[in-house]
Amino acid sequence: MADWPYSTAAWQRLRTAKLAEAPLCEPCSRLGRVVPAQHVDHIRSIASGGDAFPALDGLMAMCPACHSVKTAAVDRKGGSGIRFKGVGLDGLPIDPDHPFMAEGYTPSDP
Repeated sequence: MADWPYSTAAWQRLRTAKLAEAPLCEPCSRLGRVVPAQHVDHIRSIASGGDAFPALDGLMAMCPACHSVKTAAVDRKGGSGIRFKGVGLDGLPIDPDHPFMAEGYTPSDP
């Protein structure tokens, strides 16, 4: 992990606030699982132009496993682009940026 901004007091306050607001892993919760969050992730990475210190809705509380999956899929070169696999209790993909969730999405004919 890079030192900046994670080594700053401002990040530690922001991280603490996010975990207080969302103490459970948000992707796991969408799957009906109750897993404590230990990581706080930038929804839009700093490397992709995201704010280093975004508002709380620009962050996601995650368990280590979900954080690793999201980082590999979205924040690393060659990733699948699908942050979270699976569907929620409503039958929709838990990744709000999944192509299926795009406005006007029409599945291909088989």
